[in-house]
Amino acid sequence: MKASMPEVTGLPPRKALREAMLARRDAFVKGPASEAAARSLAAHLQRVLTDLEPALLGLYWPVRSEFNAPAALAAPAGHSGRPVALPFCRKTPVEMHYRAWDGREPAARDECNMATADGAVVVPDVVLAPCVGFTRAGYRLGYGGGYFDRWLAAHPHVTAIGVAWAVGEMRDADYAPQPHDLALALVVTEDGVV
Repeated sequence: MKASMPEVTGLPPRKALREAMLARRDAFVKGPASEAAARSLAAHLQRVLTDLEPALLGLYWPVRSEFNAPAALAAPAGHSGRPVALPFCRKTPVEMHYRAWDGREPAARDECNMATADGAVVVPDVVLAPCVGFTRAGYRLGYGGGYFDRWLAAHPHVTAIGVAWAVGEMRDADYAPQPHDLALALVVTEDGVV
């Protein structure tokens, strides 16, 4: 269900939108519908990945109220034995790459203090990107660092899949893509594929 975003005064438009979308997502995850939504999102995501058959899947380690894709895909019903990787972000210069991951809880941290793998640098053919918000056109609102957009621009052959709760859908009027924003191939929510 997409809704109009509340006006937050004193903040730049994207920052205000990001804060509002994070608050909406946090509230949803604390609510009674989140467990069933997580099961539904996992099933939709597994079907998409079965169809795509990635040779190497780029995941993300969840933070805050993001969907836990690694746990959902590692569960007995979702495990396919496919090779996986996690992103590694650098602050200077601002860049991201993926590192091969063995699937165990990450012990390493990147320069942005995000959990990551310590394997070899790799380039996945399919990557999952957590969304703070998304549009029907496939544009993603992230955390504002631009890491994912830079990586996608450097790897245009990669299939990028957004992973989001349906409450993250934004109206086109609330989100105007900027020149550096790249549309995702699709977005998977608990309601299906956008």
